[in-house]
Amino acid sequence: MVDLQYKPAASEVIERLRALYFRQAPERICAVMLTPSAAVARFAAEHPFTECHYPDPSSRARFWDALFHERAAVEDDSLPAAYLSEFDQGLYGGLLGGQVRFMVHHDIGWISSMVPPLLDDLDQLDALEADFADAPYLRYSAADASAAAESISPCPAPPSDRRQSGRLWWQRYLHQLEVFVSEGRGRWGTSHFILIDGLNFVFELVGATKAYMCLHDCPHRVRQAFELAFKLNVAVQQAFFDRVPLLRGGTLSNFCQWLPGRVVSESIDPYHMTSVAYFERWGREPAERIMTHFDGGVVHIHGNGRHLLPAVARLKGLKAVLLLDDRGWPRAFDVLEQIKSQLGDVPVGVNAEYEPFIARLRRGRLPGGVLYRVNNVPDVAAANRTMELVRRYRA
Repeated sequence: MVDLQYKPAASEVIERLRALYFRQAPERICAVMLTPSAAVARFAAEHPFTECHYPDPSSRARFWDALFHERAAVEDDSLPAAYLSEFDQGLYGGLLGGQVRFMVHHDIGWISSMVPPLLDDLDQLDALEADFADAPYLRYSAADASAAAESISPCPAPPSDRRQSGRLWWQRYLHQLEVFVSEGRGRWGTSHFILIDGLNFVFELVGATKAYMCLHDCPHRVRQAFELAFKLNVAVQQAFFDRVPLLRGGTLSNFCQWLPGRVVSESIDPYHMTSVAYFERWGREPAERIMTHFDGGVVHIHGNGRHLLPAVARLKGLKAVLLLDDRGWPRAFDVLEQIKSQLGDVPVGVNAEYEPFIARLRRGRLPGGVLYRVNNVPDVAAANRTMELVRRYRA
């Protein structure tokens, strides 16, 4: 029995998700019903769409608590899991002394982060690695981080020394994990968050244009950067799993809601603008390496990356694929049968608008083996009526 105050039916939801991700019920569907949110509306009113400082983790925990409290009556296949958007994706560059910048996303309640390029070129990688050889912050215990973080204000002046800056961001990361776990205990959990490894990491080091050029001009440096990225990402994710308890033996996920084991969230965005051959040469090995280091991984694919779907479906350790929608490309929901034919039996997550979703649901025209994230559901009553049909549905 799973006891989450904000999800009374958590045990039943996990069993439905378990069948989905173990590929045991390809004719069934799962669904997340997104109704209007007063918590997000308040956040939008209080936070203009602009750059900001690193927020107080306790204030972020209060936002998530308010959001999940109002969703407790929704009887869908979601699980209440706070997302560490503050560290998506600037944490990784910040740990190497990068200047972390934050942006408010008032429409979804997020504060995300990025870093400007750390290096002028990859020839400076040796010096960077020397600065962070045996980086002490990668070995901090949770107790050390908590004690050190007590004196950290939400937005102090950044340290001038990049090693001190890296230490500050490691402390903040572990402290925010501690805050989320403590504040959510018994009510909601904490989702895994994005990896920045492989070519994504090279983007953080030298920027996107130079990263692509380096694949040709200095491939040995790219491989060197990939190795550093693997070590850094393993440290970040291991710290997460050491401090965030699994729920019924699984990882909470903003993409997939719940996945069995310790599962990471991988990004292959840089390869969306390359050929499949480039992905096979440069992208497959880093993705498979980190996913199989843990108990698997999930991958998201944007509209301009759908040519990679057959290759992605063969990734070792892959648990699911989330299909994202982008301007200029057909909505994934509208071409889902075609996409599913390229992915085989890989479980899929897809966004859908309420009216087209319920129309296809009633006609029996929804592909199975899919988690549907249904937007603009009118209210809780409509969500719960729809979920009765979802639970009975067979493709």
